[in-house]
Amino acid sequence: MTMANAWHAPLGYFRAFNALFGQIGRIASEDVIVQLLKTKCLPVLYYCLKACPLKKAQLDAVDFALNSTFRKIFSTRSQEEVVEMCKQIFGCQTPSDVVADRKCKFFSKFIVSDNMICQVFKDVALNELTLLDSNAL
Repeated sequence: MTMANAWHAPLGYFRAFNALFGQIGRIASEDVIVQLLKTKCLPVLYYCLKACPLKKAQLDAVDFALNSTFRKIFSTRSQEEVVEMCKQIFGCQTPSDVVADRKCKFFSKFIVSDNMICQVFKDVALNELTLLDSNAL
């Protein structure tokens, strides 16, 4: 996946969510819509993002994508308070946190791999892990 494709990840997510929401609309409860969002749409958003270096603007776009769908599901214009509370109640992490967690898992497995190519790039992976840990603090 290239940087350009990573930048377009929210577009595929919106396409998946709009297809889902267009079919069920306001007929289903918010709980059902969020569960379908988590199982059918979020994987589209997260696909391969752990292996791509993302800029701050790209992570913000990924976060905005989830926040805007929660605003649509719960019919609110709130930028932060209501959306964050709804995400917390329904167990949806911020996408940038999910991407960081997945990158940590990826690099941790990469470092301990016996594969010769992984061993060649072990120092690079260790540096990336150190950066992720320092950003988490």
